[in-house]
Amino acid sequence: MAETSARDCCIWRAGADTLPAILFMAGLGDDSSMFFPLKDTELAARYRLLGLDLPGFGNTPPLKTATTLEALARVVRAVAEEEGARIVVAHSVASIIASLATRPAPSPIETILSLEGNLTAEDAYFSGTAADFASAHEFRQAFLTRLDRLVEDHPIIARYRSVVAKADPTALWELGCEARRFSAVCVPGEVLIESAKACYLYNPANCPEATLEWLRTHPIPALRLEGASHWPSLDQPHLVARSILEALTLLGQSG
Repeated sequence: MAETSARDCCIWRAGADTLPAILFMAGLGDDSSMFFPLKDTELAARYRLLGLDLPGFGNTPPLKTATTLEALARVVRAVAEEEGARIVVAHSVASIIASLATRPAPSPIETILSLEGNLTAEDAYFSGTAADFASAHEFRQAFLTRLDRLVEDHPIIARYRSVVAKADPTALWELGCEARRFSAVCVPGEVLIESAKACYLYNPANCPEATLEWLRTHPIPALRLEGASHWPSLDQPHLVARSILEALTLLGQSG
């Protein structure tokens, strides 16, 4: 059931209140609905699952200030503090937000599972295009048109397209621009491994070559989600649940 949590964010919960918490965050323009299928997996029997709609997306109103990575990170940190969540599962660009939410130390967030998150600038293949447009309206229209073209070959994108269409246009554009700006001066994967215990969950077929090369040369535990889409919690929820449990065991964070 959806509720209002810290900073007026919409959040849904599954699992007993006595269980350790995992906070889930979706990527650009998306909302916590991408994690709904995990409610019916073994993960919900061992952890309290918390699905967060970031400001400007899903059912959470946008920030009154600019939608920057740092501003969103402060929101995530506040929610994690309020909910007692030491573990975050962050999809796509939300991986950067989760990394920044660990600063300054001490932070309630100890572990980040990056679900096909941004490790290199090339991972911003959706978000990074925002900076090519002069206004939020122009980017929104172009992005939705792009998603319309992709739906024919990738039906799973239809849900994502419908959620993006409901997102706040300014928040969508600002977050996309921020992703490119950040990736131009920092390597997101390096920020991730410096910020917390981390594990990368991914299907290599979904990753650009630069990211695969980065994974080959950097010390981060990584688990493959073979055959999964970029939204693996939707088409492979049981695989994702098992992989999350395996990742937490690897990192010494099993509940």
